[in-house]
Amino acid sequence: MKVCVSTYSFGPYIKSEEFGIFRAIDFAAENGFDGIEIVDGMHKDCADPETAKRVLEYCNEKNLEVASFCTGADLLYGSGGDLDAEIDRVCHIVDLAAAYGAKCFRHDVAYGCEKDSEYKLYANAIPRMAKGCLAISKYAKEKGIQTTTENHGFYSQDHMRVASLISAVNYDNFGALVDIGNFMCADEEPTVAVGVMAPYCKMVHAKDFYFKSGSEIAPGNGWFRSRAGNYLRAAIIGHGNAHACQSLGILKRSGYDGYISVEFEGHEDRLLGIKEGALNLRRFWEMN
Repeated sequence: MKVCVSTYSFGPYIKSEEFGIFRAIDFAAENGFDGIEIVDGMHKDCADPETAKRVLEYCNEKNLEVASFCTGADLLYGSGGDLDAEIDRVCHIVDLAAAYGAKCFRHDVAYGCEKDSEYKLYANAIPRMAKGCLAISKYAKEKGIQTTTENHGFYSQDHMRVASLISAVNYDNFGALVDIGNFMCADEEPTVAVGVMAPYCKMVHAKDFYFKSGSEIAPGNGWFRSRAGNYLRAAIIGHGNAHACQSLGILKRSGYDGYISVEFEGHEDRLLGIKEGALNLRRFWEMN
């Protein structure tokens, strides 16, 4: 198992002139990370191939790998509803991921459906999304890049929905980026969902959330509602209610031994949240 940190976790730090992507790489190296995960649009000039080249060179200097590249995509309505155009757009981003030296590429599949759409039933959307995922994955395979989809965004978040899509694609270069906390956004028990998704797992996001029942009074700033109206707030890995240690144990026993990315978006200072979360992640892995 190797530990990386998502550039998303740095929040405002990575967008600042004083910190930015190169200081984030320094921070990752100084705190014992094995790699870094690039999230599209998080740092200045992210889409510039020259920036990608400089980032890869700097990571090599610091003995860090670019573990993964994450981007958005909408295979239902993106590019004006033209699926071939959306596939082409995402494949161009695969080229960018290759310039960064990433070996894993996570793209979204959809953000939801229109009110009266046939896609309200997820099963009706699977053939179209599977076609897009397969085309993108075949293109990425030529560049030595594994493609994945993540359980997030409400629409494609439930474990059985994601598993059914991966099964429909049925391609060795396409699998799951399992976010151990995100299942809570769809009101699923994370450990049950992780257990089902483990055989499909190609990459992991370690994330945690505090939980309060939707039947309680709204707790205030920093909390958001799950699909069923429960209250969630991002937490340092191990501090919340996602049962991170148990989920990591499930993945370890399943044979997963790849990268786990620290993803933090809580109230605490971002650098503190990253460091404390990584310490707990490593400790939990060793405990299992």
